Amino acid sequence: MKKTVTTLADGRELIYYDGDPAGAATGPATAGRARAPRDAADRRPLGAVATASEIRRDPFLGDSVVIASHRQGRTYHPPADACPLCPSREDRLTEIPAADYDVAVFENRFPSLTGDAGRCEVVCFTADHDASFADLTEERARLVLDAWTDRTAELSRRPGVEQVYCFENRGREIGVTLGHPHGQIYAYPFTTPHTERVLRSLAAHRERTGGNLFDDTVADERKDGSRVVVEGDHWTAFVPYAAHWPYEVHLYPNRRVPDLPALGEQARAEFPRIYLDLLRRFDRVFGPDEPPTPYISGWHQAPLRGWEERSAQREDFALHLELFTIRRTSGKLKFLAGSESGMRVFINDVPPETAAARLREAADE
Repeated sequence: MKKTVTTLADGRELIYYDGDPAGAATGPATAGRARAPRDAADRRPLGAVATASEIRRDPFLGDSVVIASHRQGRTYHPPADACPLCPSREDRLTEIPAADYDVAVFENRFPSLTGDAGRCEVVCFTADHDASFADLTEERARLVLDAWTDRTAELSRRPGVEQVYCFENRGREIGVTLGHPHGQIYAYPFTTPHTERVLRSLAAHRERTGGNLFDDTVADERKDGSRVVVEGDHWTAFVPYAAHWPYEVHLYPNRRVPDLPALGEQARAEFPRIYLDLLRRFDRVFGPDEPPTPYISGWHQAPLRGWEERSAQREDFALHLELFTIRRTSGKLKFLAGSESGMRVFINDVPPETAAARLREAADE
């Protein structure tokens, strides 16, 4: 992997991650190609980024809520020829000054978290506007994994950052405002409410059984097998016993590690095949006539600080990826209505065992 760091016209950071150009080929999924220069300047007349985010604490739930009114003006579903994530070519100037790229990461122009309140980055998986993550080769998916890992390590060293979350939203139904294949990275200045609840369950399980909740859950799922979708030598993907969403898969490395930088090389090497398989199953599970499945996919990583107060070790946490869709059947979406939105009590129309069976059946022939 080759890493090139530069800046955009308004001072935001841009990082290119390039694969081996010796594997030059054409198409959206190539790991490397005849590399365009990475020293192209951002020729846009951009002013300084104006942001005004703040974090407020809910006194009843104890949750942190981000207020970010400046995001109302962000780009919304531009036509393909005005996409800000495509490479810059001739007079069409974008967030990526280079004429081509493999993977690119830059500071979000409309961030939810800013300054001492954290940082938000955009990860462009490919220069091909019409591709998706599932279209990538294993080599390109590995390059994205390497970029996630590098950014996690870099952001984790920033003062005030408590947790790093790498994620992708795909599909208008999810609320995506740009169609180009991309994800985001949030560096939170607090431990997220979701993770805090998980940590309480982790502590309670240890107190009750003496074991690790993550390890025991993965072992139980592998032993039962009815909800396992894909098994590799180093990864296990399963639908959780109490899945909240109609089609929800959790992907764990078989050896527990707290975050992406701690993954071993064997797990890194196997990940692209397993993950691309899962994404392609999601696109096939509703049938060949359905449009691409909308989904959210995100890496849950251990918080960086505060472990002494929790009477636990950071290594007790297990890195894992959660992938789910709000589509519950052909042509129908799962909306969060009164019970889910008002009281956080989810009602799932698809039994997890049924979802797992359908995803297993959706394997590539």
